[in-house]
Amino acid sequence: MSQQQSRTVLIQNRLGLHARAAIKLVELAQSFQSVLTIENREGKQATADGVMGLLMLESAQGEKVTIHAHGEDAPQALEAVCHLIEDKFDEGE
Repeated sequence: MSQQQSRTVLIQNRLGLHARAAIKLVELAQSFQSVLTIENREGKQATADGVMGLLMLESAQGEKVTIHAHGEDAPQALEAVCHLIEDKFDEGE
């Protein structure tokens, strides 16, 4: 059964959604069946399966992004991606 869920999170790491963080996000997103879409405050969206699209969102520290998950494992995918972002992409800053 397909599900759709969304959640807004705050980007807290110093460099925002930069290349290394985007790669981690893409790798995590690809481990789920669900389609994950990231939306910035201006309404620009990118699927979480491509680094370039995520970088084009230009999401900086202190900005909020909304993660949309659609698919069979949407709750788990959404939780994992939100956790990664809230944990500052494991950068320890």
